[in-house]
Amino acid sequence: MPSKRRIRWAVLPIGVATAAVLAGCTPTELHGFLPGFTEDGQAATNHTDMVAGLWVNSWIVLLIVGVITWGLMGWAAIAYRRRKGQTGLPVQLRYNMPIEIFYTIVPLILVIGFFAFTARDQTILETQYTDDQADVQITAIGKQWAWDFQYTGDTDDETVWSMGVQAQTDAKGDIVNELPTLYLPVDKKVKITLTSRDVIHSFWIIDFLYKKDMYIGKDNFWSFTPTREGTYAGKCAELCGDYHSMMLFNVKVVSDAEYEEYLDSLRDAGQTGDINDAYDRLQNLPGTGGSVNENVEEVDH
Repeated sequence: MPSKRRIRWAVLPIGVATAAVLAGCTPTELHGFLPGFTEDGQAATNHTDMVAGLWVNSWIVLLIVGVITWGLMGWAAIAYRRRKGQTGLPVQLRYNMPIEIFYTIVPLILVIGFFAFTARDQTILETQYTDDQADVQITAIGKQWAWDFQYTGDTDDETVWSMGVQAQTDAKGDIVNELPTLYLPVDKKVKITLTSRDVIHSFWIIDFLYKKDMYIGKDNFWSFTPTREGTYAGKCAELCGDYHSMMLFNVKVVSDAEYEEYLDSLRDAGQTGDINDAYDRLQNLPGTGGSVNENVEEVDH
């Protein structure tokens, strides 16, 4: 049996090599090549680092398990190969209690570990700001095949909205029209209510590393804090019909001043009050016996 000193001398070069490799990694590589980070490692939201950490650490554990498994498979294939002059089957073992306990306990520990860390992070992601905690409350409405956004204020005059149309492309496939754009103030607590006008959609801001489904008649919620100004791409992540791929939008994280300026522009355009729900496809919600747009004034088309 090798001495502890020899084992230490064997492990030391491996540790040094691992440290050297990790030290040479860029922030992009350290975050598993996921979007949502600048070259200096600045995250897009207060939750982006956590999501990336769960992803990267899970892959590290899985790769370690894979290397051990592949190594054992290779060792068994070589150590127990048929030698020259041998005939028949190799010696068969009915069972090996230590090995069976090992390959039962270790996967169980891995599954429990993955579940525990995932549940911990999911609890944080799914913890919503209360109305009092949120600095900004927004309603995002999915529709075939575009997006509407309402910015909720204390009064109807302060509540403003924008309605978008689906992406249009030229012969080369380049987008030629202005996409629906969601404005968010940087470093402010944002609570988004997610709903749909027709079928199931999924609200996905790619760099934020999170997405949530949208249903008609049932609201979902998403709370986070944008931490970096910039323009981010968004799209529907749930197949919702013929033009699902054209259901795109942009997100602009801006300063407080620019955010208020944008809301003022919507107010000046007369886009105030609750956004009209007359375009909702399901007009008779289950169990209500009534229309979702009762008392809603008819809209000019």
